[in-house]
Amino acid sequence: MRCPKCQGNKSSVVDSRQAEDGHTIRRRRVCDDCQARFTTFERVEELPLLVIKKDGTREQFSRDKILNGIIQSAQKRPVSSSDIEKAINRIERKIRTDYDSEVASEVIGNLVMDELAELDEITYVRFASVYRSFKDVDEIEALLRQITSRVRGKRSQVNHES
Repeated sequence: MRCPKCQGNKSSVVDSRQAEDGHTIRRRRVCDDCQARFTTFERVEELPLLVIKKDGTREQFSRDKILNGIIQSAQKRPVSSSDIEKAINRIERKIRTDYDSEVASEVIGNLVMDELAELDEITYVRFASVYRSFKDVDEIEALLRQITSRVRGKRSQVNHES
């Protein structure tokens, strides 16, 4: 592993532990040349997963595209980066479990919206408004009615449990 400070290519592992997601190993290393400490992450190399876009073209699955979409939708909202990372991990795990080599972009978008609906309603509405490309106000109104009934259902469930 190349040292990020001196570019030396010899380092020793000081500590290894499982990362939060359970599918990654976090390793603390020390450079044998300059003694700088740095962290690396090791994960199982997944088979390439292709996303079938609405126009029929295919591109390689990218966690970063999901992350960027969620971050844009969550701007100025009380959504932590940790919660976003956990949501993306659940989405990717579900995709890789249910699909071998190809998945429709619509499936991914729906999984993202399901996660965001649980995470933050406003972030969900923002993401859905871009993802679904609403054609008129009636479609937005229907989405808002849907999210409102979901929120009320959660609140009544919490009140009954108390």
